[in-house]
Amino acid sequence: MEENDFVSIWLEETGNPAIEKLAQLNLEVANKTTEVLAEKGSTEYDLAFILDINPDEIKRWLIGRHVFSIKTINEIAVAMTEISQREQQPEFQ
Repeated sequence: MEENDFVSIWLEETGNPAIEKLAQLNLEVANKTTEVLAEKGSTEYDLAFILDINPDEIKRWLIGRHVFSIKTINEIAVAMTEISQREQQPEFQ
């Protein structure tokens, strides 16, 4: 790429709106996931257990340090459904 490449100069000066939008969407997914976990009285450890993922990775997700793929978003949605269903099941003692 040439030093005077117009696109490179423009991106350097203005940023990339697509990347900024993606970052915002990832943060929204992380915030909503955190919100739902809190509402259900669950933790990132519960989510990690359901998804069979290291809890440290889930922590990175929930602070917005992860670019979510469609597959990951679907897995989170399924896990949130499972967490919600746990809340509705009666506990036997």
